[in-house]
Amino acid sequence: MLEIWSATSDDAPTILAFIRGLAEYEKMPDAVEVNEATLASQLRSTPPPFECLLAEDGERAVGFALLFQTYSTWRGRQGLWLEDLFVLPDQRRRGVGKRLLDRVVSLAKERGCGRVEWSVLDWNQPAIDFYEKMGANVLPDWRIVRITGDALEQLAAAAGQK
Repeated sequence: MLEIWSATSDDAPTILAFIRGLAEYEKMPDAVEVNEATLASQLRSTPPPFECLLAEDGERAVGFALLFQTYSTWRGRQGLWLEDLFVLPDQRRRGVGKRLLDRVVSLAKERGCGRVEWSVLDWNQPAIDFYEKMGANVLPDWRIVRITGDALEQLAAAAGQK
């Protein structure tokens, strides 16, 4: 029977395994920098920078959803950003992803959030189809903008932040 629960710092190894599995699926296995100690420490902090839901079928963790709070200036309400949703390949098409997404949406409703948002790679048609079937809108006119690594360091240095 599938159960979903909120992860604790003790679940850091499981979370990291899912993060690595997702990175493999997204063809970016070398992009993972986080480690178990960092995840465990972050989950123990107050408040933690993220929440993680784990799905377990029997004794085996089969999927996860990692999320954090956002804020919409237009709506004047908080929201939730779904950073990652991943189900083990051999567990897909069994309702695990739907159950995880349902729980994220339930959390948003319980907290009075105005929306739940996430991104999806344009080549991941199975995920796009799944999200649209769930009632989500894929926004074609919006693009993610990101500054990381050396560009972040250089920009911060130029702004006087050493």
